[in-house]
Amino acid sequence: MRFRTAALCAAVVLLASACTGTTEKKSALDWSDCGDGFECAKLAVPLDHQKPTGEKIEISVIRLPASGEKIGSILVNPGGPGASGIQYARGADSALSKAVRERFDVVGFDPRGVGDSTPVRCLSSGDLDTYVGLDSTPDSPDEVTVLEESSRRFASGCQARSGDLLAHVGTADAARDMDLLRAAVGDSRLTYLGKSYGTQLGAVYADLFPDHVRALVLDGAVDPSLPPLELNAAQARGFEVALDAFLEDCFTAQDCPFEGPVALARAEITSLLRRADTTPLSNAMGDGRPVGEGWTALGLLTPLYDRQAWPILRQALGQALKGDGTTLLRMADLLVDRREDGGYTNQTEANMAINCIDANYPRDPEDFAAAAQKSVKEAPMFGSYVMWGSLPCAYWPVKGESKEKIDAPGAPPIMVVGTERDPATPYEWSEALASQLSSGVLVGFDGDGHTAYLTGSACVDRLVDDYLIDLAVPKDGTSCPKIG
Repeated sequence: MRFRTAALCAAVVLLASACTGTTEKKSALDWSDCGDGFECAKLAVPLDHQKPTGEKIEISVIRLPASGEKIGSILVNPGGPGASGIQYARGADSALSKAVRERFDVVGFDPRGVGDSTPVRCLSSGDLDTYVGLDSTPDSPDEVTVLEESSRRFASGCQARSGDLLAHVGTADAARDMDLLRAAVGDSRLTYLGKSYGTQLGAVYADLFPDHVRALVLDGAVDPSLPPLELNAAQARGFEVALDAFLEDCFTAQDCPFEGPVALARAEITSLLRRADTTPLSNAMGDGRPVGEGWTALGLLTPLYDRQAWPILRQALGQALKGDGTTLLRMADLLVDRREDGGYTNQTEANMAINCIDANYPRDPEDFAAAAQKSVKEAPMFGSYVMWGSLPCAYWPVKGESKEKIDAPGAPPIMVVGTERDPATPYEWSEALASQLSSGVLVGFDGDGHTAYLTGSACVDRLVDDYLIDLAVPKDGTSCPKIG
């Protein structure tokens, strides 16, 4: 897919910056004020990068100008895939340190297919409610059939509403967009912070454009070498580790609804999920949604992303054990970006579309069933839920392709940060990505929750800031201690 040639670049101004060895041409963005000190713009990019003079789509971009002596721009991506980089940049005060914001324009963007950037659409809000709330621990052939039919409807809905876009929302296309954006903001080399899926986007960028890298921080890394169902299984195990860490901490709190030990608490949670499967929990939000096993499981795993949300999870579980699922439902809504009015952003749809095109998923539902059964042995709470969640990819109208190797030869040092008890991107994924990248440098954090930068570790924050600002590369294998 490396199709760049000197002739092509000479013909297309926007693509000039994508060619190694050519003279950079700045492609000006038409910035306009969009409130609170931010400026917004649109960047036109090819729908199909192999047809650069063909149909264009627009990428929405936002910028917060540097408050001090400017080095350049830092592009940011919060992950997902499907999360809005526009909204992430609007929270720049919590996403980047003051020192970094002083020296860089903070530039956020919604990747293609996401948010305000030619979004993928598949289902109505009501159909999304049904899909998200599905029972993903099927106990009978009939329940498996429901999962299969719902997954087919998801895939066919995407084909009907976004068919022309689906083949072009993969990470490689987004990385090429990011290089055009780098040139458009006037930077000769990219400075970037990517979290979670954003690490995959950053790694693919470095692999495509190693000579255009200045400094990449990849925090909470994805391992691109794993086949998709193995990736699911590893993530499920990560949530199990995080649940155990939460329970151990819970036993020290006065409002913990469990007395311990972990095994007994787990049994109570398992019993709760089984009850919700047959008799949904109550919901005081007034929208009539039954809080069945699907919503309950989603509400359980959402606060595991952030240690600061553990008190809310204690409260939510205490209520749920008494039959009230309202707080768990609110937590689930946060993760799937369901708004109070019942509408959804397109995060869930974009997440599925990008994941399905980025990997070569099996096309036989029996493979998912076997993988779920196997995963439950190692991840009894979350194995089935995570594994069946990818089933629409079995019916996806566009065949996905896995990236077998990302090494970015020739790139300068790339900083990979991993949290030891990260639920969504297990620590071994950061180890794997750092070892695969030819210039990867691993920094570990003995912590809980998803990603490490600006989550409380002064050690991680200092290393990231020094690298971004001064290009001070930490020693590979540096470990930051547990907080407190």
